[in-house]
Amino acid sequence: MDYLHTMVRVSDIDQSIDFYCNKLGLVEFSRKESEKGRFTLIFLCAPGDKNTAESEKKPLLELTYNWDKEEYQGGRNFGHLAFRVDNIYQVCENLIKNNVVINRPPRDGYMAFIKSPDGISIELLQKGESLEIKEPWSSMENNGSW
Repeated sequence: MDYLHTMVRVSDIDQSIDFYCNKLGLVEFSRKESEKGRFTLIFLCAPGDKNTAESEKKPLLELTYNWDKEEYQGGRNFGHLAFRVDNIYQVCENLIKNNVVINRPPRDGYMAFIKSPDGISIELLQKGESLEIKEPWSSMENNGSW
């Protein structure tokens, strides 16, 4: 068995691409529109997974945009996406600068949680060992649910 992709439904393509690509750092791998099915599929990958995505079409994040408007609720019920990052403090700092709320700060130098515009929880994990615990992260409180 091979892991291929995770699909999340999104309510606004531009807002979602801004979040996942411009703020989180993923890259758009491919896009497909279905006039008959009335949906758009956008596949994203982490920059470090681009070669694997090109050769094996995995691991990918599929954003599904249904053309007929529907309000999605219960993003937390989905669970979460997880991404390994080179420097969790730097990533969180950049996200804050881009007005993304850090729901669970990396107090331990290893793990943080944020949410997408549609309420999907995203776990960020430090590559390798935890970074040295430091301020302002170590005393930062949780913000909302994650």
